[in-house]
Amino acid sequence: MTTNLVLDKAGRVVIPKLLREELNLAAGDSLQLESHGEQIMLRPVRAAMPIRKEEGVWVYRSGKPASSSIEALIEEGREERHLTNLGRKK
Repeated sequence: MTTNLVLDKAGRVVIPKLLREELNLAAGDSLQLESHGEQIMLRPVRAAMPIRKEEGVWVYRSGKPASSSIEALIEEGREERHLTNLGRKK
């Protein structure tokens, strides 16, 4: 998206609504500003999410070793999915 923005008296700009919606930005969100010569770049500052979808499967990454109870739940889920894929639901 390319558009022209105008600074107000306080030096603020408004990010167009369409872009805010596309980037899931809301009032109070933080942005990181970088400048290089005549260029300015804004990036949303997002918290690292420990859970995300990878190849259609939700994956939890905490950066810490999983406890044995979590490992057991994961194995149970894998076995259930395997049986479902084979057509033999539990």
